Amino acid sequence: MAKPKIGVIIGSTRPGRFGDKPAEWVAELAKATGEFDVEIIDLRDFPLPFFDEQASPAWAPSQADGAKAWQDKVASLDGYIITAAEYNRSPTGVLKNALDYAYNEWNNKPVAFVGYGGVGGARAVEQLRLISVELQMSPIRNGVHIVWADYAQVASGDKKLSDFAHLNQAAGDMLKQFSWWVKALKTARDNDTATAKAA
Repeated sequence: MAKPKIGVIIGSTRPGRFGDKPAEWVAELAKATGEFDVEIIDLRDFPLPFFDEQASPAWAPSQADGAKAWQDKVASLDGYIITAAEYNRSPTGVLKNALDYAYNEWNNKPVAFVGYGGVGGARAVEQLRLISVELQMSPIRNGVHIVWADYAQVASGDKKLSDFAHLNQAAGDMLKQFSWWVKALKTARDNDTATAKAA
């Protein structure tokens, strides 16, 4: 049986971003579990205009250039781990925009968060969990929060994320919980698909 496919989404596109580091770190940890096929998804590869569609993609096809490619990528995955920078106590605009450019493709799939910033991105992650519920996703409880003291040492090159035992522990706990939800929801979606085909 094929492994579930998960995407590690880098939630920032700015030059000099930190997001590559947690994305690469958590992707390697996820691969090491042997439970997933893992792909890093870079929002730079899916440039989208500010959302100005006539309707939500829940109700009508999106017309913007690049929207279909983004929706197809989201649809191809069984779960998501999002790296979340905190800008002014909220997620980045580019990440919120990307979330808004899909709807059905997110439904009934789990999402986990690796936050970073002054309080480990906790305020951005809190908002992202609310957004995820509205998109009919299942945000899991466990996450990783890279606080400023750790962030600064990694950003300067003095340390790597893997050097911090508490971050490795948090990531391990998150991936264990995430794995359960990936499998449970994939089974449920597959059952729904089989039932619909049989009807």
